[in-house]
Amino acid sequence: MRTLDIHPIIDNARFSPFHWMVMAWCGLLLVFDGYDLFIYGVVLPVIMKEWGLTPLQAGALGSYALFGMMFGALAFGSLADRIGRKKGIAICFALFSGATILNGFASSPSEFGIYRFIAGLGCGGLMPNAVALMNEYAPKRLRSTLVAIMFSGYSLGGMLSAGVGIFLLPRFGWESMFFAAALPLLLLPVILHYLPESIGFLVRQGRTEEARVLLKRLDPDCDVQPEDQLQAIDRKGKGASVLELFRDGLAVRTLALWLAFFCCLLMVYALSSWLPKLMANAG
Repeated sequence: MRTLDIHPIIDNARFSPFHWMVMAWCGLLLVFDGYDLFIYGVVLPVIMKEWGLTPLQAGALGSYALFGMMFGALAFGSLADRIGRKKGIAICFALFSGATILNGFASSPSEFGIYRFIAGLGCGGLMPNAVALMNEYAPKRLRSTLVAIMFSGYSLGGMLSAGVGIFLLPRFGWESMFFAAALPLLLLPVILHYLPESIGFLVRQGRTEEARVLLKRLDPDCDVQPEDQLQAIDRKGKGASVLELFRDGLAVRTLALWLAFFCCLLMVYALSSWLPKLMANAG
């Protein structure tokens, strides 16, 4: 009987159809995530006119989802470490899809903002869990590439929301854009059926038989026997305070990275929210 660490097996596995499947399902999840987040910019010109919102009120209304994303990423990222990636993804998916559907029933800006905040919780929680699951299954040499390809689903979701808006808005009103989120919700059982759980989580929970089956699907050539004991050695380094990022000459680099990421997010979310309105004003 041997004791095997699962990480070298995953790191050195040959790229297989199983990797394609994980990447496709995680990418599809991010497509729906992107749709639910960028949908606000598509309906913004219509709801500003219907509810008589000023630009300041509309901007505040759009920020509720971003605040929800911040809290959702913090809460559901840690929760998934305890209950598993699959359950964490399911909760987040149901949360943002359900709240987005409720947005279609909103009769006031306040009610609309509450639902957008709840949807933001789910959107923010799903993203890090989907990325983490892809990262855990990807071979080491392709990890960055597969995560980047998968993450492009987020942008595709934004494009999808614009395309759906072109068709639905003139015919059925802005509410129909949010009701369309019911279709992805119907796919949730299918996604959960095919989406695998984290192998590391299964090993830590003592579900070694399930982990062994997934390892064989991941790499059919791996030498894992039924009597072998599996373990997931923690490869995280020793924890450090955030203050360490500002010591030993790292302060300028840390601030520069933070500023670059902030500007990137500002451009993405500001343009997604206001570009349709600016285009409408320009005719």
